[in-house]
Amino acid sequence: MSTDQDGTLFMVAAPSGAGKSTLVNALLEREPSIALSISHTTRPPRTGEEYGRHYYFVERAEFEREVAGGIFFEHAQVHGNFYGTSRKTVQDLLRQGRDVLLEIDWQGVAQIRKAKPDCVSVFILPPSRAELERRLRRRGSDSVEVIERRLHNSRGEIAHAHEFDYIIVNDRFEDALDGLQAIVRAVRQRSGLQCLRHEALIRELLA
Repeated sequence: MSTDQDGTLFMVAAPSGAGKSTLVNALLEREPSIALSISHTTRPPRTGEEYGRHYYFVERAEFEREVAGGIFFEHAQVHGNFYGTSRKTVQDLLRQGRDVLLEIDWQGVAQIRKAKPDCVSVFILPPSRAELERRLRRRGSDSVEVIERRLHNSRGEIAHAHEFDYIIVNDRFEDALDGLQAIVRAVRQRSGLQCLRHEALIRELLA
């Protein structure tokens, strides 16, 4: 992508257990030019998660200092933990012409949409409530109490799905992944972006 044109900001949200992270990781393998913004969180790391690769794990006091310092593009409390996206990191990548993807909660999407209305938002739905619960329990990384809280909170999260630009049902994984990639590729072909990228070509063709 030409560096004289800002990249596109993609945001993906979902209730816990819908398969958001698995879809995003698979998309990044197919579309390696997309930069994944790493969020800050007060949530403790799960088994296998690494600082700076999956999240920036911070104590609550440090997170609150970062909020007060205005470093976050968006921040929200989700399932009792805090999450935030670095404003400078995202803006620097976009100005370099990189497309950026955020894995965030619907609250963060609402905040960013106000500041950057040209962003693109995608909500991932599970195929059924029973399947959502099965996936949460199969992970084996959360206590029964945490799972029950996530299931309870999922209703409130799903109630905001209609506010997103696109909705994907993650039933058959490959179909959902194809759909997510199709959204990225379609956005990249929008006329406004293409006219900017190919201004010289269009002038030549019109001569």
